[in-house]
Amino acid sequence: MQQTYDERNEQIRIYVGGRLLPRSEAKISVFDSTVQGGDAVWEGLRVYKGRIFCLDRHVQRLRESAKALAFSDIPSQAEITNAIFTTLQANGMRDETHIRLTLSRGEKITSGMDPRLNQSGSCLIVLAEWKAPVYDNRRGIRLVSSHIRRNAPQYLDSKIHHNNLLNNILAKIEANVAGADDALMLDNAGFVAETNATNIFMIKRSVVLTPLPHACLPGITRGLVIEIANALGIELIERNLSLAEFYNADEVFTSGTMGELTPVVEIDGRRIEKSGEGSLLTKIQERFRELTESEGEALPF
Repeated sequence: MQQTYDERNEQIRIYVGGRLLPRSEAKISVFDSTVQGGDAVWEGLRVYKGRIFCLDRHVQRLRESAKALAFSDIPSQAEITNAIFTTLQANGMRDETHIRLTLSRGEKITSGMDPRLNQSGSCLIVLAEWKAPVYDNRRGIRLVSSHIRRNAPQYLDSKIHHNNLLNNILAKIEANVAGADDALMLDNAGFVAETNATNIFMIKRSVVLTPLPHACLPGITRGLVIEIANALGIELIERNLSLAEFYNADEVFTSGTMGELTPVVEIDGRRIEKSGEGSLLTKIQERFRELTESEGEALPF
């Protein structure tokens, strides 16, 4: 699984610090905190048929992450929403679009770690691209467990959706070397946390289970899966889960904005063999698809 270049993105316009710029000119300063230390927060959103799915939830999480990192001059919900609308309209995007929303602490007066050097206020970036979901939901994906542990709250709280992604990138490198699609990351106690890019669920005997959100991001799509299961009357349990439990699951799937809901067909060479009649994942996927087609913030153009 590897993302590919879409030629339609060659001419896109990108929102950087209040200005819409052509792709070739969309740049930030070498003194920006994103460059200096990965000191920024981000969100990924998708546009479906003229609607931005879960817009308010994503923007709220962006602002809460920035607050947790003590950013100054955090843009309001309305300001961020308007910047997103402006960018999409400039690019004529109403469907099949992924938005990478980034808020950096801003430019520093000189290089250094101290946030007091950031005296220009935060910098908002809206990067909207023509992009299909990154996984093949029909073929499914293969995972390998990584020796890189997911950050625990005592080190770096995963509830902060920050740009310092080296932890995840190192795990992804292991998956690449192993020829797998993604890496399965454990927490510091050895329980499954999430993949390098998504949350993860398993199904066993008609019960949906997912790791406690201690060392993983409590993702927005993850939250939707929980809501869908409750609405469908499917039992769902959050608890510590071991690799062995995932190896022997009836079904395993990942959740995330970039990949939606994707079946996992293999973990560490163990095939996930569906047992029993019917597929709970299919039911959950169908309801998720209904939500993406009927809910979301309607574009004003």
